[in-house]
Amino acid sequence: MTDLLEVKNIETYYDLVYAIRGVSFTVKQGSITAILGNNGAGKSSILKSVMGLIDDQPDKGTIAFDGKPIQHKDTEEIVRMGIAYVPEGREVFEELSVHDHLLLGAYTRNDKAAINKDIEQVFQYFPVLRERTHQWAGTLSGGEQQMLAIGRALMLRPRLLILDEPSLGLSPILVKEIFSIISEINQKGVTILLVEQNARMALSISSAGLILENGRFVMKGASRDLLEDKDVKEFYLGVKSETSAKGFQRWKRKKAWR
Repeated sequence: MTDLLEVKNIETYYDLVYAIRGVSFTVKQGSITAILGNNGAGKSSILKSVMGLIDDQPDKGTIAFDGKPIQHKDTEEIVRMGIAYVPEGREVFEELSVHDHLLLGAYTRNDKAAINKDIEQVFQYFPVLRERTHQWAGTLSGGEQQMLAIGRALMLRPRLLILDEPSLGLSPILVKEIFSIISEINQKGVTILLVEQNARMALSISSAGLILENGRFVMKGASRDLLEDKDVKEFYLGVKSETSAKGFQRWKRKKAWR
């Protein structure tokens, strides 16, 4: 598979504090790539850097989409190139209906018949949204809002779908449902970059995984291999062993790479 997204040695900071320190990775076309890590590791900063949502960032390094540089481009231009972003917290507009949100997601398009067809596709993914078509987004449950945020992004017909913590605040049953649909979307040809704290679920549907600590990747590999790695099992999947907290720090130093 070819590289659809290629990030090389980017550095991003807020004021004088570095959030990302020389991060490099690729997302293969047609794949699901998962970035894992605890709160504050810098996961969302990577996504915002890709989307041009941090002023004048990244400070160093390059970002290319389908071979074309996108660092320092406006977010709207990046979106028009075919990258859709579902932010952490969903960010729906409380007094817009479900239908209006889906139309908003298609704002770069003028093919009315195809837009209506894609709305039907979103309703096939998320049948509950059909029942809520004329309901204000602010009255939806957290899970329904997450479905709406993903559906809105799909209306762009993206080549790359970026998801930031899609399981945040959802019940285990809804998490399983959301991840099943993410996998189905990928099977229909959409490449996905997924940031997630639920490491087990993310690795179960992705082909490649990267683990971020303090703005640096400390481990990467095929998701199936990471699921079986004893350190990943202990520190990210909650499988207990005799490894101590000091051992974790030694592991991070040993695994760190730029």
